[in-house]
Amino acid sequence: MYEETSTHLGVYCRRIGLTPNFLTGLSLLCAIASGILFWRGQLLWGVIGMGFTSLTDMLDGATARAGNMGTTFGGILDHVSDRYGEFFILLGLGMSGHSHPGSAIFALFGMLIASYTRAAAESIGHLPSCAVGFMGRLEKFTLIIVGAGLEFFYPGRYILDYALIVVGAASVITSVQRLVFAHKELKRRQ
Repeated sequence: MYEETSTHLGVYCRRIGLTPNFLTGLSLLCAIASGILFWRGQLLWGVIGMGFTSLTDMLDGATARAGNMGTTFGGILDHVSDRYGEFFILLGLGMSGHSHPGSAIFALFGMLIASYTRAAAESIGHLPSCAVGFMGRLEKFTLIIVGAGLEFFYPGRYILDYALIVVGAASVITSVQRLVFAHKELKRRQ
């Protein structure tokens, strides 16, 4: 359902001349803007920036599928840009004064290690896909968006910190699940 719906949006992007790599770059710019807005204490605008980051991140893959334009370099660019985007968003949150810097660092570590575990399993272990786990990027972003939004409306209740800690913990659990999955798959191949 998700891929079918998003591919229709990708067809529209192709019609107006947008390319997957352009959308990847736009997603990174939205993430940088979101991080700056968070850093400046503008939680609501940062949340809106994260929304645009998620939308353009979804559209780059949808456009690649819709136009049969997926390339190996495009995939690498997408993954690397996603990590940069996560860094800028979480850096902004950590420096915003609305959350403890340690919560943001923990969330960033978790998100990076989950992504790295998948990349290692797929590149070193030659697994076709290791996209398993407790929580994906979209769910983590949604949790951060909800946490930041609630922190805006109910300041001082540490809601954003709790959201970041859950994102970090869920990411670490996802990393462990990916290691277990990779171990089982590699053992099965022997």
